[in-house]
Amino acid sequence: MKLLLGLMWLLHWLPLPLLGRVGKLTGSLLFMTLRSRRHIALTNLRLCMPELTEAERVAIARGHFQAYSRSVWERGILWWASEARLRRLIRVEPGPVPVAEMTAQPTILLCPHFVCLDVAGASIAMVASASSMYVQQKNLVFDKVLRAGRARFKPVKLFTRQDGIKPILRALRDKLPYFMLPDMDFGEKDAEFVPFFGIQAATLTATARIAATTGAQVMPVIATFLPDYQGYRVKFYPVWDNYPGPDMVAATRRMNEFIEERVREAPSEYFWTHKRFKTRPNGEPSLYQRSR
Repeated sequence: MKLLLGLMWLLHWLPLPLLGRVGKLTGSLLFMTLRSRRHIALTNLRLCMPELTEAERVAIARGHFQAYSRSVWERGILWWASEARLRRLIRVEPGPVPVAEMTAQPTILLCPHFVCLDVAGASIAMVASASSMYVQQKNLVFDKVLRAGRARFKPVKLFTRQDGIKPILRALRDKLPYFMLPDMDFGEKDAEFVPFFGIQAATLTATARIAATTGAQVMPVIATFLPDYQGYRVKFYPVWDNYPGPDMVAATRRMNEFIEERVREAPSEYFWTHKRFKTRPNGEPSLYQRSR
């Protein structure tokens, strides 16, 4: 791991077009060699986008491996590059980062799992303190670098799932924006089966429940690549009106519908290698079984 981190540090000095091509090439190789992950990605795409041809789905899956690989290698820029370089590479839309709006009252920054989500975090961290939940890494060296990279600008609070919900509620009540990533399958606990691209998916209702408990507004933010290795686009969307309302399930479905729309805009950059439909209702069989 130290060798990998050292390589990431060295490569972050490269011009982005060159570093991006290194990432894309690595992703192409991974697409050919990581058969199990390729199977997961293609299964997800077959479920979510049946209207496409198989060739089109394969192209999206290959593009996802390339985009994900880019995001890993380019993370060195987020962790070690100068603030001036980051500001040149990150285009905030409509711009600038709406600090006043997100700190005037409790705010949930809804950030689905696109490969550039750490770019969204960096764009905010340069101008405002925030909080977020993160997955503690098994490798202590990598965990330390990850935490330091995310906290090198304004002070941040990073929670783990083991910390529970109380620290999040306290942060929101202190008007510290909470960076929320709600679109992964963590099982049936605190989740409801809600359609995602028409497939029943175990979806955390935490966004709606936390918004209802704290009175927080929900402001989506999506980060994607700019074309031709120019950098990154971080787009802040208008705060959702009348959210969550009285029905937590309906509110969660509304969230999934928003994510679906964004995925269709940049399909290769969504996190297709995650088993989004791993948890099945009523004992249904796995959707990820491979045919023999």
